[in-house]
Amino acid sequence: MSVRSLIEAFDRERAGREMHALAADLYPICRSITGNGFRQTLDLLERVVPLQRTEVPTGERVLDWNVPREWNVRGAWLRGPDGSKVVDFSDHTLHLLNYSVPFQGRLPLAELQPHLHSLEDRPDWIPYRTSYYEEDWGFCLPDRIRRSLPDGDYEVWIDTTLEPGSLTYAEHRIEGASPRTVLFSIHGCHPSLANDNLSALVVGTRLASLLSAIRTRYTYHWIIAPGTIGAIAWLARNRSRVESIVHGLVLTCLGDAGPFHYKRTRSGTAPIDRTVEHVLAHSGQDHGIRPFDPFGYDERQYNSPGFRLQIGRLSRAEHGRFPEYHTSADNLDFIRPDALAESLILTLEIVEALEQDRRWLNRAPDGEPQLGRRGLYRALGGMEDPGQATRAMLWLLSESDGGSSLLDIAIRAGMPVPVMAEAAQSLHEHGLLEPDETGTGLETP
Repeated sequence: MSVRSLIEAFDRERAGREMHALAADLYPICRSITGNGFRQTLDLLERVVPLQRTEVPTGERVLDWNVPREWNVRGAWLRGPDGSKVVDFSDHTLHLLNYSVPFQGRLPLAELQPHLHSLEDRPDWIPYRTSYYEEDWGFCLPDRIRRSLPDGDYEVWIDTTLEPGSLTYAEHRIEGASPRTVLFSIHGCHPSLANDNLSALVVGTRLASLLSAIRTRYTYHWIIAPGTIGAIAWLARNRSRVESIVHGLVLTCLGDAGPFHYKRTRSGTAPIDRTVEHVLAHSGQDHGIRPFDPFGYDERQYNSPGFRLQIGRLSRAEHGRFPEYHTSADNLDFIRPDALAESLILTLEIVEALEQDRRWLNRAPDGEPQLGRRGLYRALGGMEDPGQATRAMLWLLSESDGGSSLLDIAIRAGMPVPVMAEAAQSLHEHGLLEPDETGTGLETP
């Protein structure tokens, strides 16, 4: 099987439905950068693909950081002066300030207010707030409720633990014909946020499951880790493996109905940049391209000066640029099965383009070879546009002098990589192209 066969056999409706169902199972779990919620998430993802887990102990130095104490939560609530519950963690995981220290006591509203978090401009939504590296406690609630709180004493009960433990990250690896590696990185540390967390987890693991069924040229490696500290921990523990990573994508926010967005690597001209932009240009999907900046998700770790990995970011909605970002409105209704399926297809098409990109040499470079005599005008007759097949072959014959890869030629010709790849294979079978084995760094077939 090939990536193309996976795409052609893809059942959009079924895949979208199954990914959304998995996201629904994951949604209630209280995830954080450490703790059992993250591990429970991995348990469910292993329904789709096996994962190798690593536990990094509290206090371990990872680059310029130290792994924090492990946080777990059993429950939390806030009662008003009349004894009724104002908020309850069991109703929504976002109600509790993530990484809250344990606290029990009574205090007046004026002293409670600094520990309450809401959004004045979105009065019915619960914000997502954290206190990973500065000890604090608090509750998040709709501003409509916060503004209605009467004066009086409030009872606070936060049953959490913050103690020595470990940080968990997980990996999945598919060994290809070459050790040259394509990395997919996904953060898995957010609690009940469907797009900014769960969408990429379900798309990424389904991608891994599909690619496990075929033979690939590249090796493919997935990292599921807590944001920032997780990627840093992986980099600190895997310096010897970094040199093999030649392409990569951070996957996030892949379930909303908006257009695709690609954030370039720091160089902006890496092969993964050119590949993703080319695939998007021929996808028929609305999309946007933005330059690299040192904000956002873990692309900033991989592109940092000490590593400079060629890793971009693929998403639909962008980091911090959609109203539902880091609020209770990023729920299961915000992500759509059809959008998840479209995102999975796009990642498969990117993989296909990477797999097909290689250099060829024209074996009959003196003038244009006679294609009709070899039956090549009809060799790609299955295409909707036979003229497109002919143009693809002529472009390949013109440009295959060892200086251009198939992607280079596809970009110059303005044609999709799969069309060029099929034409190249036909020319190869008829003795007009041969793999370039001059050590260009792109594997030959």
